[in-house]
Amino acid sequence: MKLECLSPKQIEVLNWWCPTSRHCKHTAIICDGAVRSGKTLCMSLSFLLWAHFCFPGNDFALCGKTIGSLRRNLVTPLTAAARPLGFVFKQKLSRNIVEASYGGKRIRLHLFGGKDEGSAALIQGMTLTGVLFDEVALMPRSFVEQALARCSVEGSRFWFNCNPGHPAHWFHTEWILGSGKKNACYLHFTMRDNPSLSPAMLARYDALYTGVFHERYVQGKWVAAHGAVYPMFSEKTHVVRDLPPMRRLFISCDYGTVNPASFGLWGSGGDGVWYRIREYYHDSRTAGIQKTDEEYAGALHALAGDMEIEAVIVDPSAASFIECLRRRGKYPVIPAKNDVAAGIRLVGSALSAGKLRFHESCRDTIREFSLYRWNLDAQGDVPIKENDHAMDDIRYFAAHVLGGKSGGFYAVATARN
Repeated sequence: MKLECLSPKQIEVLNWWCPTSRHCKHTAIICDGAVRSGKTLCMSLSFLLWAHFCFPGNDFALCGKTIGSLRRNLVTPLTAAARPLGFVFKQKLSRNIVEASYGGKRIRLHLFGGKDEGSAALIQGMTLTGVLFDEVALMPRSFVEQALARCSVEGSRFWFNCNPGHPAHWFHTEWILGSGKKNACYLHFTMRDNPSLSPAMLARYDALYTGVFHERYVQGKWVAAHGAVYPMFSEKTHVVRDLPPMRRLFISCDYGTVNPASFGLWGSGGDGVWYRIREYYHDSRTAGIQKTDEEYAGALHALAGDMEIEAVIVDPSAASFIECLRRRGKYPVIPAKNDVAAGIRLVGSALSAGKLRFHESCRDTIREFSLYRWNLDAQGDVPIKENDHAMDDIRYFAAHVLGGKSGGFYAVATARN
């Protein structure tokens, strides 16, 4: 974000705490809305200016989902933007502290990751003057409330930003809908509040997401997931008869004994597209036969044939099957990442971007795409646990290869604001 080119809403965030602002009597600010809408940098810079000029010498907290994501998404852009203004930063990496100095005065910014319920203990006992939560909707309530309780200095303030989630999310119901009672300034952002986005980039993001994720990340709405999980999937678009030569090969596995087991063989066509070349799918209820770990391992080896497999990515709950494959020693075996919501976003974005294709022989995958639905009765983004076995093994593949360091695929599902 170029500081000389700011939208009216970004300027409002930068000076909301100033005595001349119409928001100055608020004790908190909340910025939510679309991805890439210009919330994060203007909010973090505003926080730095407020902290330094109103409370020099004091301690403050910057909170993210993890320390790594906080450094990447907030600290690095903030320090790059503030140095030309005259700020000097000193990072104490082992203590997760950033010292910011200007004009001979210094403040301390303590970095915290709020990834789970146990994270609340990390911030206990501190005395803070203010706290900024980056992507607060990804943090557990216990962590957020413990951090707020640490702000006991007179004049302390709270800063929140996030992209929308499920409308029943505690932060939406407690803070956004209750912003008046919380004495919070609430500002909603769209992509057009970020003047650095060109019309071409706006069109790109509009095409990147579909369904509930388009409503949340492009339109900036707090909406419930509904209907098909992957409405963007089309047999005409995503199913192919002919396959190009393959460069890299993986197998992804959703393991089941009573429930179906689904294995997918994947290859990179060298054109930025990953192909599900063929699959193995066994439903013990339909077949009337339950298979052992060794039998499934044999089926996996048959699926691979004489191809050189880079890694086998396996359902992390299938401990005995993972051990069976490792004892055989033919392929590297990796327990899969099993963040359902993140995996679905990644697969949906890859489908929309044309980065996934499926050979016409993968009939069980094609069938499940047409049947996989959101659970409308759940208080969150939860798919119905039916017709989801190929869907799960595709998620495992996407989380490791598309969303990790292995694939070289741009992280379309983790666009930042």
